[in-house]
Amino acid sequence: MQTTVIPTRHTLPNTRSSITHKFAIAGHEGYLTIGLFDNGQPGEVFIKMSKEGSTLSGLIQGFCRAFSLALQHGLSPADAVERFRGMRFEPMGPTSNPEIPEASSILDYVARYIDRHFVHMDQ
Repeated sequence: MQTTVIPTRHTLPNTRSSITHKFAIAGHEGYLTIGLFDNGQPGEVFIKMSKEGSTLSGLIQGFCRAFSLALQHGLSPADAVERFRGMRFEPMGPTSNPEIPEASSILDYVARYIDRHFVHMDQ
């Protein structure tokens, strides 16, 4: 007999804490906003790129929705970092963040930022 597992989504409260971080990768500016669960763990991710309306911006918004849903269904920050770190696509190169001097993509940058600020809470 096959057992069916029904995933449980844990949504964030209507009023939640968040952090917003301004960044640039190879001159492409953006803002990373991470909504937090009550325990301080990330539960949603938003990225606003300066080139609104571009294909890149649209793809990033799709990534944010999927990433947020994955976090709300139990993907740990450590697992997210493992899956998105090292992805390569433009823009890539030097960043405005001395803690993360180079990034191979926006997703690589987000993964490395989450690793520096949240993975230690996950272990």
